[in-house]
Amino acid sequence: MTRIREAMPQAKLRIDPNASWSVETSIRVARQLEPLGMEYLEDPTPGQEGMAEVRKHTSIPLGTNMCVTRREHIRPGYDRGAIDIVLLDPHYMGGLNNVRHWAATCEALGWGCSGHSNNYLGISMATQVHMACAISHITYDVDSHYPWTTQDIIRGGMLRFRDGKMALPSGPGLGVEIDPDKKATLAENVARTRPRHELLHQWDPGYPKDRHGVRW
Repeated sequence: MTRIREAMPQAKLRIDPNASWSVETSIRVARQLEPLGMEYLEDPTPGQEGMAEVRKHTSIPLGTNMCVTRREHIRPGYDRGAIDIVLLDPHYMGGLNNVRHWAATCEALGWGCSGHSNNYLGISMATQVHMACAISHITYDVDSHYPWTTQDIIRGGMLRFRDGKMALPSGPGLGVEIDPDKKATLAENVARTRPRHELLHQWDPGYPKDRHGVRW
């Protein structure tokens, strides 16, 4: 992160440990990062209690897409002072309508909003772009894993970034359509692929699982 800051003095820097650090490591690293002017630190440690403890010891805002993801998480997260920014995602927050309510709630509580990134295909990427353009309280740029995608299921070419931004697709609805042939090709890929959590278990049998058997 120090080398990135030296190379790009004006860049908005973030880092996402995916809740893999202890509270002690999170505090130590956060203190080292503070002079770099980080935009926010995303989920350095698991759970609201751990996040709240880290937040007491750093001036860097803490963002999450892991410890405040359901409506019932909001009150305890606020009371504990666990976070500063919620990364919205219509996939597990109940759709585009629901994330509008999430954003309004965050604004009322003084929390910022950005968007959760993942390995999306074109339909989900288009959904994220619509979300980011439609909700004024998303004031932090939404990051994305989509540039890593090499195959898609939408008609035509893949959606494109220009100068770090993506324009809304111009078609009706979300602006994209499924290409049946591309979908069939990727379905064949899925059939040949082992589940991610099996591979993680092979690398580290002690890595914790959530209740669905998925490791973060």
